[in-house]
Amino acid sequence: MKKKHALSTRLWHWINLVCVVILFMTGLNISNAHPYLYWGDWGFSPSQAWLALPKFPGWATIPGHCSLAEARDWHILMVWPFAFGLLFMWIAMLANGHFWRDLRTTPREWSPTEVWRDVVDHLKLKFDHGPAKFNFLQKLAYGSVLCILLPGMILTGLAISPGFEPAAPWLVDVLGGRQSARSLHFLFAFGLLGFFIVHIALVLLAGPIGLIRDMVTGGRNEWGGKL
Repeated sequence: MKKKHALSTRLWHWINLVCVVILFMTGLNISNAHPYLYWGDWGFSPSQAWLALPKFPGWATIPGHCSLAEARDWHILMVWPFAFGLLFMWIAMLANGHFWRDLRTTPREWSPTEVWRDVVDHLKLKFDHGPAKFNFLQKLAYGSVLCILLPGMILTGLAISPGFEPAAPWLVDVLGGRQSARSLHFLFAFGLLGFFIVHIALVLLAGPIGLIRDMVTGGRNEWGGKL
């Protein structure tokens, strides 16, 4: 019997969850060392910042005390499974047709009427979307994460890495400067946090036991294709 979620999807889902949580919490510790964001190639003075981030409490950071060196070590350690995991997932999605079949949106789905219908259904907690695996809003959310936020985290992270910048200075230029890349890195990170909060809320509303079980065991395939 074919599974609702392929083994590749399940492995990536849980490994990526661990990576993103640790990367985010170490990132908050790094942010505490200098909680100001700038645009362009340089910036240091708070008066030049376009945004001052709050100081995050120890329970939200790794490590739980202020240590830029330890936070960076953990951050760099988790980048490797995070980046290669995303590469593996993209290869798997393209190979088994999951992206084209389940995540690709059609022009009809972008019509204001269809979009509004999906919004209303979500507000009414109606999650049935017929024979398709995902509705438009789910495709838009998952597609944005896989195509923009996760790759964006990797590219901006490389751009602000002192060891990588000399090898590919063009990447820094494309992103508008090293400080712009750092600002975008934080924006992508908080975009992922927003997705994570909404995702968890919808899982709780739609029946967490069954959804979590399916993401562990694979579940039954009701759509006739592989994930």
